[in-house]
Order: sequence, then C-alpha cells, then structure tokens
Amino acid sequence: MRANWPFVVTFLIAWLSADLMVPIVRRIAFMVGKVDKPGTRKIHKDPIPRMGGIAICIGCFASLLGIEYLHPGYFSMLPSEWRGVVLGGLMIFAVGLMDDLFDLRPKVKLAGQIVAASTAFWLGVKITFISNPFGGMILFPDWLSFVLTVGWLVAITNTINLIDGLDGLAGGVSTIAGITLFMMALDRSQGLSALIAIALVGATLGFLRYNFNPAKIFMGDCGSLFLGFMLAALSITGAMKVAATVAVFLPILVLGIPIFDTTFAIVRRLMARQPIFQADKGHLHHRLLNIGLSQRRAVLMIYGFSALLGGIALQLVHFSQARVLIVVSLLLIAWGAIDFKLFLPRRTS
Repeated sequence: MRANWPFVVTFLIAWLSADLMVPIVRRIAFMVGKVDKPGTRKIHKDPIPRMGGIAICIGCFASLLGIEYLHPGYFSMLPSEWRGVVLGGLMIFAVGLMDDLFDLRPKVKLAGQIVAASTAFWLGVKITFISNPFGGMILFPDWLSFVLTVGWLVAITNTINLIDGLDGLAGGVSTIAGITLFMMALDRSQGLSALIAIALVGATLGFLRYNFNPAKIFMGDCGSLFLGFMLAALSITGAMKVAATVAVFLPILVLGIPIFDTTFAIVRRLMARQPIFQADKGHLHHRLLNIGLSQRRAVLMIYGFSALLGGIALQLVHFSQARVLIVVSLLLIAWGAIDFKLFLPRRTS
C-alpha cells in the first residue's frame, strides 16, 4: 500500500482541485461571454458556459505538482518522457483555449495540434516499434516514427473532440479510457503512465460532477483537445510498449468508441461527398437519441460499451481484474437500456 500512495494522493488532489475550480471557471465564462447557446445541432435548451477544460487541466497538473512537493525528486525517478506528455498537453490545452476564446480557423487549430504533437515527440513520446506476430519487434526509422506518432496524437486528440456532443459523454468515455490505461500501466510497473493517467481520471471526475446531465458547464475545446491528447500520449508511453503481439490493438480497444465513431463519420461524409470536417447529426450519440433514448440512457450505454472494450483490452494482457470491468460494463449497458423514470418517484399534483 505504501508503494501506491503517490497514485492515491494524485487522484485525490486532482479530483478536489478540479471540483473546486469548476464554479470559478463557470463565473469567469459568464463574465467573458463564453457561453454555448442553443441551436439546431444543440441538445441543450439553455445557455451553458464552456471552457470547463480549464478546471480539468488545473486539477491534473496541480496533483502532479503536489506529488513533487510531497516527494521532492519523484519525477526524476520516472522516464524523461513525462516532459513530452506534460509540455505537449499544456500546448494543446492552449490551442483549445484560444479556439474557445477566439474561434480559430480549422487550419490554424490543426497547425497548433501538430506543433504540440511534434514537441511531445522530440521530448520522448514516440512510437518506435511494433510487435511482430512471428516473434520479435519491427523497429521504425526515425522519420516513420515521427509520422506515426504525430499522426496518432493529432487523430486521437480530435476524436475526443468530435464525440463531445452530449452531457458527460466525452468526460465519461475519457475517464473509462484513463482508468483502463492506469490499470494496464500499474500492472506492468509503468510508473509514468500510471501516475499521469490517474491524475487525468481524478481531474475529469471532479469536472464530470458538473457536466453530467443536466450539465452546468461544458468542457469546451480546451477540455476535449486536452483529454484526447493526454490519452493518446499515455497510450504511447504505456499500452503500446507492451511486448506482445496484441500491443497494436490495445490503444484501439481502449479508445474504441471515439475511434470507431470518428472513422464512421469520415466514411459517411466522404460517401455523401461532404467535407469531412463538416458537422452533422450522424454520430453514435445522435443515433441513440433518434431511436428514443434519453440523454442519460444514451450516455450510460456508451459508457458501457467503452468499459466493455477496455475490459477486453485488459483481458488480452491477462490483467487479473479484467472480468470485473467487463461485468461492470454489461451492467452499465443494461442500466442504460432501462428508463430512469421507472426509478423516480412520481410527482403528485
């Protein structure tokens, strides 16, 4: 238990910091007029402040600073990759925040994402090999490593951004992915990935209390881009470094819902001869709403499917508690399929 104290403390600091920051961020968002108003593609009916990602980012890094304060030199014992994860995360957060404040053009936002991903690469966050199913590893040359790493980081960063369409959806899916990556890293003594993953989980849970339906605040691009980038970076420093044939499939399973949803969206728009960045109402959460599910039921079902994929990923690496996550995921799917109204007391006139 003593060896795991940094993870417990990191989680608690991240959770409490984000939870305390959200009301402050809400007031600031109202003051500067950064409010998401209802529209044709919007689900909510009232104006809701955004930029909640500020609380997530502060919660995450406040917890890491707290660990360094309580245990000076702790990060010097971890792989130097943490600099790439942290600096890249801060850069991508800044890009998202600028977009929330000034509505950046897509090309400018993409350029900022590439710069952040490139910075993380040069500081050590790299896809350097892939497991060979016939034995051994296939090593990548530097140029291919750069292309694959930057491509992965930018792609996953945007997948989380694209699924941020219902109250609590992106935050919950990111939390489940973060928990899965934490379990995987902890089981394989990957201290860097485990520590940052649990910080991300704690901060996102602190925010999620205010973001679950009915939401009091949205995370904005600064939140969704930050979560996507951090999860993508953690999958490189953790899941992709598992020396097994299944390693290439692990991050795809862990981040399966946003990856599959984004892939289908791109294919759908190409077939309809529409720009791939043009927003539509064909995402998974829109389809669940269209068949009559409430926001909460739709979100819970997607949580369940995300947890199921995470459980399968853990099962592939023979994680001892994988079956628990699979059972929890099936319960979530079943719970999402049951109308919440059945459990609510009836109002009397």
